[in-house]
Amino acid sequence: MSIALLADIHANREALTACLNHARARGATDFVFLGDYVGYGAEPLFAVECVAEHVAKGAIAVMGNHDSAVLEPSVRMNDTARIAIEWTRNQLDAGARTFLDRLPLAVGTDDRLYVHGDASAPSQWNYVLDTEDAALSLNSTRARLTVCGHVHVPALYGMSQTGKLTRFRPIAGTPIPLLRQRRWLAVLGSVGQPRDGSCASSYALFREAAGEITFERVPYDVETAAAKIRAAGLPDVLAQRLRAGR
Repeated sequence: MSIALLADIHANREALTACLNHARARGATDFVFLGDYVGYGAEPLFAVECVAEHVAKGAIAVMGNHDSAVLEPSVRMNDTARIAIEWTRNQLDAGARTFLDRLPLAVGTDDRLYVHGDASAPSQWNYVLDTEDAALSLNSTRARLTVCGHVHVPALYGMSQTGKLTRFRPIAGTPIPLLRQRRWLAVLGSVGQPRDGSCASSYALFREAAGEITFERVPYDVETAAAKIRAAGLPDVLAQRLRAGR
């Protein structure tokens, strides 16, 4: 079984469509969505409905902080994110809001845990930025593989049986064996707003039988996505970010 792992879609139709097509072409049979379906981008309703359709067919989805902010105005965000969320609220219908409202903060299945941010406190939306953060997250669960997003920069951490933590920098398209002597934390890059210097969309494929994960990069129509942001009247910096990958 091959599982496509997608996080931080951020209302980017072009990026989401490109990643889903890429994953299916590489044999993905299952899908997991790790939050932040809305915010920043110009097509939040499309993103939520697309994820909801996959969930209706058996996919897993968890809530992200931007999804929570749509429902709860008291969530703190920077000015640019807040403007986008306020605009987003007027784009979602009742069905989309209900779907977001019913999303869990984390889902455990088999020997895996799926969560948007730090697994030790999912509702706090903390980032996993370094080995210290990764240790906090891994020590909060016994899952062999924890998968999160939120950071918009792909990374992989492995914890040995003695608690030693190692950070790996994944190379796009190169399978990484998840050795059973370690427990693992995969931090996904962003589908809809990468921030690691590449404008290419980012997601990962987990091949259960082989016990390996592959971080993928997928080119998409950045100019169309950016033009839609401008046409919606959203802050121009959100369009610029797509081109810069920052």
